[in-house]
Amino acid sequence: MSFKSTFCAATALSLVTASGAFADAHSATITIATVNNGDMIRMQGYTDNFTAETGIAVEWVTLEENVLRQRVTTDITTKGGAFDIMTIGMYETPIWGANGWLVPLDDLSAEYDVDDILPAMAGGLSHEGTLYAAPFYGESSMIMYRTDLMEAAGLEMPDAPTWEFVAEAAAAMTDRDNDINGICLRGKAGWGEGGAFITAMSNSFGARWFDMDWNAQFDTEQWANTLNFYKGMMDASGPSGYATNGFNENLSLFNQGKCGMWIDATVAASFVTGDDSTVADSVGFALAPDTGLGKRSNWLWAWALAIPAGTQQQAEAKQFIEWATSTDYIELVAANEGWANVPPGARTSLYENPNYIDVPFAQMTLDSILSADPNDSTVDPSPYVGIQFAAIPEFAGIATEVSQEFSAAYAGQQSIEEALEKAQAITNEAMEAAGYR
Repeated sequence: MSFKSTFCAATALSLVTASGAFADAHSATITIATVNNGDMIRMQGYTDNFTAETGIAVEWVTLEENVLRQRVTTDITTKGGAFDIMTIGMYETPIWGANGWLVPLDDLSAEYDVDDILPAMAGGLSHEGTLYAAPFYGESSMIMYRTDLMEAAGLEMPDAPTWEFVAEAAAAMTDRDNDINGICLRGKAGWGEGGAFITAMSNSFGARWFDMDWNAQFDTEQWANTLNFYKGMMDASGPSGYATNGFNENLSLFNQGKCGMWIDATVAASFVTGDDSTVADSVGFALAPDTGLGKRSNWLWAWALAIPAGTQQQAEAKQFIEWATSTDYIELVAANEGWANVPPGARTSLYENPNYIDVPFAQMTLDSILSADPNDSTVDPSPYVGIQFAAIPEFAGIATEVSQEFSAAYAGQQSIEEALEKAQAITNEAMEAAGYR
């Protein structure tokens, strides 16, 4: 099923449930804010199963990633009450849980088996040992590449490549006459879009956001090396307009056969090998690259479902969360669309299931997740937890501004040196205002 047809089905379903076809006048309706990624669109297509089982109607607000972050953050900080469930991640959950903005998920049913959640995911979605969001799927990042183009270039992808090899392979696979770019990477502004990618990449180059005294570190050689390498490789081998491409734009390019390599979320593996991909039969996988300094450039993330405090539909929201993040939901998707299309990276039992572990990208996804350590993400010591983010409340605002400066440099609107100077000033000023320095 294509994203478009699934989305249309989900939209039609929302209208049907809103009209009461699945729920009588006494049934509750919950409103869920989510991101427009493929697995969430797929989930909406199965909402009729949940409504049929529970009588609870569901209304969806489906948004582009940057817009979703802004909307849910505004709603929860102003106590707007627009949503009964929010799709958030490892950055927001511990901070919002500590602030009392989320309903603790400490009373989920025994059948749900909360202990089955992968420890890396449960830890990142908890505060002081209490779970505040349930992972719909978990991810790291890895290389997805065209095996046919790699072979034609006379190269062989290592399981654990270096950035030097990636740049060499990207140049060798680039074929401008046939609209094939050797590599597609995020450049889109947004702390969770291009900002997340370049931060994870910078870790492998020895960079960090802050030193141990919370001083910004953008005036270092490591950050200059990161951005210059990225821009040089993308200018030579990337698609035009890469400065505005995010996850969905690069997914589309890869599925159209226009990318030799794509380094991004492991969750994309089911889509580049699915029915919507024109290159599904020629896709290989490898760990995210490094530079030999001991840190790879992969991140750790979960898109998770959380309940904002103050909702009037708390019990109904918990019912939906248990349904959507359960092993039963995984089996529902597997029965209808195959094991390759189930939400990955959230449950230990999935990786113990022989039906799933035979999926070509399953083991590489797990290896990538297990190799990502939010408590030890940088070469030199850093004062923050997080890989592609620093888990402090101020980070989202700072990193959004910094990512805008970086994207402007990618687009040629300013130099890398100018972007880094501005990033240094933006970050230090914000940290001083917040009382860190």
